[in-house]
Amino acid sequence: MYKKLDENDLDFLRGIFPPDRIFTRDEINPDYSHDELSGVLRYPDVLVEALTALEVSAVMKYAGKENIPVVARGSGTGLVGACVPVCGGIMISMLKMNRILELDEDNLALTVEPGVLLMEISAYVEQKGLFYPPDPGEKSATIGGNIATNAGGMRAVKYGVTKDYVRGLEAVLPGGEIVEFGGKVVKNSSGYNLLGLMVGSEGTLGIITKAVLKLLPLPNKSISLLIPFDNVTGAINAVPELKKTKVTPTAVEFMEQDVILDAEKYLGRKFPDKSSDAYLLLTYDGQTKEDIERNFDVVAQVCFPRGGRDLLIIDTDERKESVWPARGAFLEAIKASADELDECDVVVPVSHVARYVEYTYSLREKHAASIKCFGHAGDGNLHIYVLRDDPNDEVWNEKLGAVFSDLYEKAAEWGGKVSGEHGIGLAKIQYIRSSEPPAVWELMKCIKKAFDPANILNPDKVVVFD
Repeated sequence: MYKKLDENDLDFLRGIFPPDRIFTRDEINPDYSHDELSGVLRYPDVLVEALTALEVSAVMKYAGKENIPVVARGSGTGLVGACVPVCGGIMISMLKMNRILELDEDNLALTVEPGVLLMEISAYVEQKGLFYPPDPGEKSATIGGNIATNAGGMRAVKYGVTKDYVRGLEAVLPGGEIVEFGGKVVKNSSGYNLLGLMVGSEGTLGIITKAVLKLLPLPNKSISLLIPFDNVTGAINAVPELKKTKVTPTAVEFMEQDVILDAEKYLGRKFPDKSSDAYLLLTYDGQTKEDIERNFDVVAQVCFPRGGRDLLIIDTDERKESVWPARGAFLEAIKASADELDECDVVVPVSHVARYVEYTYSLREKHAASIKCFGHAGDGNLHIYVLRDDPNDEVWNEKLGAVFSDLYEKAAEWGGKVSGEHGIGLAKIQYIRSSEPPAVWELMKCIKKAFDPANILNPDKVVVFD
């Protein structure tokens, strides 16, 4: 059992944080009690806003001594409850640790605090002719949150995900020690990959207070293609063939007609084409427009025999403003179309994506469920949403559980994993536990215990103790 905060604990925290950076229950904004989707609601006993690693360290040392749970939080844009303080205790907001500390152009490295927003990083480095490739859909997420979940995004098919661009981290461990993992070095075979353990750990092993990010030169040009298809199978079957061509697309996105219609309604903006059941949205980048356009004939040769109807070049401001905001708003548009929903972001081998989407459709009839789907077809990461269509809580929960059970079982059968980019949090623990071998589950628990033997840092997330 964790200690319930009392006045002595609050007095200690007031000795670290001034009045404008510490809040008790009645003063805490409701936003801090939940994330964007998980449906779990719980307030911390106290919220503090950190400015330095030393402040975070002081909190962790005290919390460890007093057995008080601590949760670090960024923008709260997660979808699996990873930042919800389910055990109460202390929440540390990292939003005010939001400085860009150094741009090292010689080493192509950017050093930032965890509260810097993804869109701020992109804007800052691009004006210098540089490029931070990870591109999750939620641009208002903090870089600390992106690292904590190993966020992916639309450019992963060519450039990889967040872990591929984290060279170093400063973090506060559960005991309060401030440590550094990695650095500006490009290669590192110096012992266990502790840096890799931190990326994707969802704030359960340590609290990130500084990050060194890898940058690339900014491509001169980027052009997108929207390709309507006769059917979903043809669209997704084109993806492996597109990836075999000599030039890898930057992004390969799959979308359905009904999701596009949701986005149109949500944004009040017309999509260039909504006559087909399925679409691929491709992006290519390069040094010149001519270099990129040479790929279009190859795209047509792959897509048209598989039911592709047209290549709509997204090269005008009007088309860009109608396509990419719609793609970025898919989640919010689907949420606006339903009273309640839950999401599965499984990842399967690219060769199985078409079969998996078809399987997803079969569950609509099997469970009489409303299911919508879109995702990163180029890397096998699909976003599948089950929409509530029954007012009875028991019926809804039973149906949701049955659909999710089928989705995760089939993904595991075909070599997939529970989450491609959103993480486990508390919402998906049962599914990762059942999909991983017992030995792997035990290793994950051992890692948590090694970092956090008292289990005070973001407890009941990713792994749980029996």
